[in-house]
Amino acid sequence: MFGIKKKSDINIEYDPDKQYAVIRSSICTGEKVAGFKNYSDGHFTEVMLIKSPKDEEIFRETYHLESIKTEY
Repeated sequence: MFGIKKKSDINIEYDPDKQYAVIRSSICTGEKVAGFKNYSDGHFTEVMLIKSPKDEEIFRETYHLESIKTEY
């Protein structure tokens, strides 16, 4: 499930009125996971592991995102 996914493999629904894009970054290991966090309850929906800048670019292009918050 983790790793690089093609645009056609990513099928998580994203509602910008209810969620915002976020990259969760571990301060211990440096692991980064991209996903969406719910405004109302803070629930995080994991979409993909970010191993390189190319992975982040794929995530941005797939969901037509201009900016992504990073949380530690």
